[in-house]
Amino acid sequence: MTPSALPRPPAPDLSLRHLEAALMRVDVLLHRAVLRWQQAGQDPNDPFRGQYVSDAGAQALLRRPFGASWGQTVALNEREGQAYADALAQVEQVTQGIVESAEEEGHPLRLDHLARTFELTRFDRDALLICLAPTLDLRYGRIYGYLQDDVTRRRPGVNVVLDLLCLPGVNRLTKLAHFYDDAPLFRHCLLQRVSEAGAAEPPLLGQTLRVDEAIVAWLLGDYQPHADLAPHATLQTPQPDVAHRLLGAPLDERLHVDPGDAEQPIFVFHGPDAASQAAAARGLAARLRQPLLTVDLAAVLDTGLSAERVLRLTLRDARLTGALPHLTGWDACLADENRLPPRLLAELCAHPGPVVVAGHAHWRAEGIARRSARRGARRRALRWFHFPIPAFTQRRALWLHFLHETDGDEMLDVALLASHFMLTTGQIRDVIASARDAAAQRGDPLTERDLFAAARSHASARLSSLALKIEPRYTWGDIVLPDDQLAMLHEIVNAVRQRPRVLDEWGLGRKLTASAGATILFAGPPGTGKTMAAEVMAAELGLDLYKIDLSTVVSKYIGETEKNLERIFEGAEHSSAILFFDEADALFGKRSEVRDSHDRYANIEISYLLQRMEAYDGVTILATNLRANLDEAFTRRLQFAVDFPFPEEVYRQRIWETLFPDGAPHAANLDFDLMARRFRLAGGNIRNIIVNAAYLAAADGQEVTMAHLLHGARRELQKMGRLIPEEDLTIERISE
Repeated sequence: MTPSALPRPPAPDLSLRHLEAALMRVDVLLHRAVLRWQQAGQDPNDPFRGQYVSDAGAQALLRRPFGASWGQTVALNEREGQAYADALAQVEQVTQGIVESAEEEGHPLRLDHLARTFELTRFDRDALLICLAPTLDLRYGRIYGYLQDDVTRRRPGVNVVLDLLCLPGVNRLTKLAHFYDDAPLFRHCLLQRVSEAGAAEPPLLGQTLRVDEAIVAWLLGDYQPHADLAPHATLQTPQPDVAHRLLGAPLDERLHVDPGDAEQPIFVFHGPDAASQAAAARGLAARLRQPLLTVDLAAVLDTGLSAERVLRLTLRDARLTGALPHLTGWDACLADENRLPPRLLAELCAHPGPVVVAGHAHWRAEGIARRSARRGARRRALRWFHFPIPAFTQRRALWLHFLHETDGDEMLDVALLASHFMLTTGQIRDVIASARDAAAQRGDPLTERDLFAAARSHASARLSSLALKIEPRYTWGDIVLPDDQLAMLHEIVNAVRQRPRVLDEWGLGRKLTASAGATILFAGPPGTGKTMAAEVMAAELGLDLYKIDLSTVVSKYIGETEKNLERIFEGAEHSSAILFFDEADALFGKRSEVRDSHDRYANIEISYLLQRMEAYDGVTILATNLRANLDEAFTRRLQFAVDFPFPEEVYRQRIWETLFPDGAPHAANLDFDLMARRFRLAGGNIRNIIVNAAYLAAADGQEVTMAHLLHGARRELQKMGRLIPEEDLTIERISE
């Protein structure tokens, strides 16, 4: 029966009556077995029966034919045999009447549906009912204890099932295959073997059996996912949602299943956007008019279950409920090099309907047709779907939808949020929820600042352990640079802001091979404002700024540098943070001539860094003190390059005036023009002098004076290795 042709839910009264009638057949079989058991010489009144083997009992065991049970050698007389045949015929008549009533009312019977779904033979079905009986009525447990010569065994063993179902003259060994692991009753987890803790595993005939609890519940009309799956499984009747609609029509066309097709597909979803994967699965199930059974495979495997058992239970429940199986966290069952173990691939291929598996990695499947044939399953086609981070237009639509679906924040501008943060569907939803919580705690309406703060916090969580986060302190008014360099910084900021429009809406992203992000070189002597410029850009764009000291990333061991860089970029994958690589001189050098293997591997490291920068969707900045050391071939691959010159006198004066805070107490005769003229220092040095002078003034209990500035200048020059006598650093001497 195809999933789309599954009938309406069965009527509980008819299904239960049908089940009761089926158990009446078990009653007849048990009556016959008990009678034969007694006629074989068993004394039910022996108080020690089952605790010893008598001499007569041993002789009887030796006389019994190979493969026969105790009572199987006893043939009922004609009258007894006819009575049991009539009883079975009467049960069959009652059962058939219930079946006809169910057909007239258009309601399937759960027991029949179970047998058809898992292709059970009459023997399989009777064995299932024999094992089900003691769960529904405790009196069966006492009868099974009697037949097994052990009152503690309240559930049937394989031997008892064979005794009940194999008439005299039938070789019981021919039915043992029904109890093998790959037989339908066990392959589909309908029956379970019950073992005692610490006891040795008995032979097959001595194994005790029970019906899986989820199957019992389903037969009684109360389906719940299997107990091992339940905490991490959901069964729903889905409807297509906005996230699925935003995936576009091309995906809908490929997400197609023909129920009559002999080659049912296995849909493989992979990529970072798990929420869009889930939306696509819901959309597919809705079009197929099937429920969707979603199981978090990774979470279930954490409980200690094997992947094969989890897969079997999920596919069993999916077939039982007519649901589309949707296995998330698929990466958890992949082996080395993202290979899928053959046994798991075989389980997927054995399922008769479509399957959806979803994860992050793209995995390898080899020999799928061969493995399908080996398990007797249909040929399967793997259909791969990549779910990347949504494009700008999709992200903008998702921001709008999730913001407006509750209280309609119509005035919020989501374009910058969609542009700056490369978030998945689920992350956008989570960010909005976090921002709403923050606003609610203040008792204020939701603002763009709340959204930016939540987005930065969410997106940068993985990066904080790999790089130093810098809180921007400066604005455009704090940075002092020549007009051309300052204009270039503004152009870079505008380019980042307009990137979605240019690359997505105008189509340049499809036509050009340029990086989706911005790769920038800041070159100049120490203290000339490279870090300050990065802070200004981060503040202007509302992005986090992370500083990575490349001197700590570069390793002398071959391949370690690339691993360190990979960890950084993986951590920044969804953050859209500005990555500021300082001390690039530790990695970059002029390598026009390769003299040894170290030079060759240095070039490999540089190429790898540039490759990852180009692939990164955010802003990356390389800062170097020595631009002359950079090979021209490498600098050509960078989108922007800004030179930070050593400040001339006019710029040094502006730096003094800009860095000295208005609120700091100072003497009226502070002469920044004089300081700029007499001390050829970069902005970083000037900042240090001002801070040291302020500490000196505070310690003296005075306002900042020229004497404090000059003393601070002397200490800074000493630090730089430029020793100047103290008497030469007086107002009188420097004013000469």
